[in-house]
Amino acid sequence: MSAGGPPAPLPPPRSGPPSAPPPGWYPDPVTDGTWRWWDGQHWTGYLQQAARRPRLPAWLSPPVLVGAVLVVPLLVLALLTAPVATLLPLPSLLVVLSVFVWFDRLEPEPWQERIHAVLWGGTIAVVGSALVNGVVFAVAGDVAGAVISAPIIEEVLKGAGVLYAVRRGMVDSVTDGIVYAGWVAAGFAAVENVEYFVAAADEGALLATLVLRGVLSPFAHPMFTLWIGWSIGRAVVKGRNPVVGALPGLLLAIVLHAAWNGATFLVDGEAAVVAGLVALGFLGLFVITAVVLVVGRLKGRREFAQRVPAVALRYQLTPDEVLVFSDWRRTLAVRRSLPRSERHAFDARHAAIARLVALERRAGAHDPGLERELVASLHDARAGRPRRA
Repeated sequence: MSAGGPPAPLPPPRSGPPSAPPPGWYPDPVTDGTWRWWDGQHWTGYLQQAARRPRLPAWLSPPVLVGAVLVVPLLVLALLTAPVATLLPLPSLLVVLSVFVWFDRLEPEPWQERIHAVLWGGTIAVVGSALVNGVVFAVAGDVAGAVISAPIIEEVLKGAGVLYAVRRGMVDSVTDGIVYAGWVAAGFAAVENVEYFVAAADEGALLATLVLRGVLSPFAHPMFTLWIGWSIGRAVVKGRNPVVGALPGLLLAIVLHAAWNGATFLVDGEAAVVAGLVALGFLGLFVITAVVLVVGRLKGRREFAQRVPAVALRYQLTPDEVLVFSDWRRTLAVRRSLPRSERHAFDARHAAIARLVALERRAGAHDPGLERELVASLHDARAGRPRRA
């Protein structure tokens, strides 16, 4: 930003953005690659350089790229030696991801960001967990590895994936935190299941493993990790440090994960009755989690509709945007009526408005840089140029 006192308004031909929006940062009408401050009536001399275009596509990041270098060759090898066992996790993965797509329809996240979350779970979380768990299993035995090491390192690394989404500016609400936690956990579970299914195929126990991991417990990892996402989302909304805010959810995720793994050691022993009770407890937890998700989705829908008018005044939403996006049924009806070629731009506009609503809900002062990016995203979505905020 330029230094010195407030500069004088610039002379024509620099007219203001259409419909005279409120003060804020907008793409400079003269110089590409910069932003200029609009004071509500005139362009000022305050400038900022636009963010440098990332060298990697949005669905990749340096950590994921490093993890993929280690994981992808192993997956290719598994596919060549045991193709059926390697592909068996895909149906469960699609089911889990479909649930989180449904949950995320109020504020749909960019697909590139969702893919990045899945890749984080399937690379960084898998590689880090394999290294730590391998050492603990070799030194301290199966019970210590499964009940102590695995729950801690796996949930820490999956939670780190959600925090990375915060770092990329993608988490604006509790819903966002849950969604990214679900996608990270789904990616982790899919790659982990490849390992289990390939080993089971060699031992002649593929069907039993498929029923246990693919049919009876596909939501186990998401059910643990979503509490980390819930805690991180709450911290973001309240303006708190997301790393510190993640701790309560991380502790709960570790405890649930440890109890789940510990129950597997009871099945073959004399404590089968206890294992059955634990299974019933987890069934109850699954129901509770599902209820929390549904209630949270309905609550988010109501809050979104209530805050659209305030956002409309602040960010100059059009009457059509207020009419369409303040009523969920109307939003779905309008989207269904559009040709498929126009739905992507519609979703981008919906997401931009939803993120502005989430910004309004945050405690404390707004980050001007983030606000600038969200307003620019809305302008780009209106023009058919959706961008990653």
